Amino acid sequence: MIQFKIGSVPEHFMLPWHLAMENGDFQAKDLSVQWQDYPGGTGAMMSDLRDGHLDIAIALTEGVVADIIKHQAGKIAQIFVSSPLTWGIHVAANSFYQSVEELEGKTFAISRMGSGSHLMAMVMAKHRGWATEQLQLKVVGGMDGARQALPVGEADAFMWEKFMTQPIVERGEFRRVGEFDTPWPCFVIIVRNKVLIDHLDKAQELFQVVQQSAANFMCQQDASDLITQRYGLTLEDANHWFTRTQWQTDFEVPEAMLNQVMDALLSCQIIDQPVEPNQLSSSIAVLKQ
Repeated sequence: MIQFKIGSVPEHFMLPWHLAMENGDFQAKDLSVQWQDYPGGTGAMMSDLRDGHLDIAIALTEGVVADIIKHQAGKIAQIFVSSPLTWGIHVAANSFYQSVEELEGKTFAISRMGSGSHLMAMVMAKHRGWATEQLQLKVVGGMDGARQALPVGEADAFMWEKFMTQPIVERGEFRRVGEFDTPWPCFVIIVRNKVLIDHLDKAQELFQVVQQSAANFMCQQDASDLITQRYGLTLEDANHWFTRTQWQTDFEVPEAMLNQVMDALLSCQIIDQPVEPNQLSSSIAVLKQ
């Protein structure tokens, strides 16, 4: 039995993976999954993937593309969630900032350099016409760090997935002053290079299991109830999130999408130069296009 070390954020997007594990779908294909949650987000996952502590990560598209260009530790095997991610732009509940416009040139909390919260703060700033070099960044290590930093003024704002921060907003810790949707699919699956060389066929089988799990979940009548039970969302929020979310059930990774992400990263000076899109995708994706 082949074991894969897999990691991602502890968020509702990953439920098809967990359902497949709970239902024994991987074992039925002679596959074993060792799962690890990464509350710190994409930057933490990419670091562990480079160091060989992870075989596969499900991470934010822009963070994965940037990391592959910089470190070439893996390749994208497929898009996992094809719909955009809605980032909430948050301030402390007691903050005097009332709008996103007031945050120009202010300090954004980020989980770590190269993380999704870092990259999307830059992309959002560029989209608004702000001078990105004036954007101040405070590394806080993730959601818990932001919850400590914002109320005491160590940072002014924090961007994180809207529905995962909703309970914190409802508790009165954060206020959401705006939203920003990624202009591309939000999650992709990256596989470490050695795994692609040694276990390409088994990796493909693994992803086909997850694709089927996602397809089943999208048709599940009680899907919103399940999200509410597991992730603490209200049924209204779970319904809203579920109707906006689309999981990818094939291996297509469009070159146009990769070029769009690289253009945004280049304009924000996250990368120095783009690469050919085929340098970002694995042969799983290439063969299935």
